[in-house]
Amino acid sequence: MNQEHLLGMTLSEIQNIILELGLPRFTAKQITDWVYVKRVKSIDEMTNISVRNRDILKKRFDVGRVEPVDVKTSVDGTQKMLFPVKNGKFIESVNIPEEERLTICVSSQVGCKMDCSFCMTGKMGFLGSLSVNEILNQVYSVPNAEALTNLVFMGMGEPLNNFDNVMKAIEVLTADYALAWSPKRITLSTIGVIPNLKRFLEESRCHLAVSLHSPLSVQREKLMPIEKTFKAADIIELLREYDWSHQRRLSFEYIMFDGVNDAPVYARELSKFLSGLDCRVNLIRFHKIPGSDLSPSTEETMIAFRDFLTAKGFTCTIRASRGEDIFAACGMLSTTKEPRTGIQD
Repeated sequence: MNQEHLLGMTLSEIQNIILELGLPRFTAKQITDWVYVKRVKSIDEMTNISVRNRDILKKRFDVGRVEPVDVKTSVDGTQKMLFPVKNGKFIESVNIPEEERLTICVSSQVGCKMDCSFCMTGKMGFLGSLSVNEILNQVYSVPNAEALTNLVFMGMGEPLNNFDNVMKAIEVLTADYALAWSPKRITLSTIGVIPNLKRFLEESRCHLAVSLHSPLSVQREKLMPIEKTFKAADIIELLREYDWSHQRRLSFEYIMFDGVNDAPVYARELSKFLSGLDCRVNLIRFHKIPGSDLSPSTEETMIAFRDFLTAKGFTCTIRASRGEDIFAACGMLSTTKEPRTGIQD
């Protein structure tokens, strides 16, 4: 019989289990403290729970921690981890160190349905959504996990296509009984799945990053087929309904492709498209991937694009590339070439 995992359960779910097993009510709080605060890897480490009660728990449950099977470290200190998940598949997570921050880039799916032309994850196709346990295991089992300060749902998959599990993971991360993180330490990046985007805006206080990449619908559709279903103009219309001045940050991701979306006319159209929104724009250098004819814009072009938007009153930055040498940079996560052992080449 497969064991159920405690990592990924809320306090109320564990309380129900305790009542079902006939254990003392206070045991639920002890368990959440051991799993989420003390970060134990086995029920046997829960030493303030009696041996008898631990044995009862172990018949049905385990903690649910799984270590990465491979860790690669970039010359810039970025680390990419390979985690096994259900059905013999694998996902990747990335640790990004900065001066006083350690940000984890978390995956929400194995592969992705979106098939963006510039993304290696999309080239994998969609192989399944991650459970709450598999999402949180990345946070708890990466190297230097206790030093993490921020989390971005910018790894493999479209987070809003795994809405319930992503939101439950956020619930646990921000709960008093677990890490008690402020929602402002978490950013969700989305291509713009409008029905679940609206739910995310209503049910969460986390920051939001929207993958835009072109202000022109026809061109965005060539880069991102999702534009046929959820148009950027409709996403912007929805976002205008919310107050972005205090509670959370809104940003737009704009990967720059040489000769495609980086001419001055695109900067002008983008400034019109986002006019009046309290937001920031992150310009991202494209990282070449196999099978794509796209090329990165020059540094000079990106600087000119940034300076135009800055002059128009936008907070606009050129995001530093991290981990490109280990294929950990934006758009480069993929496990399609994993050998059977799961260890990367």
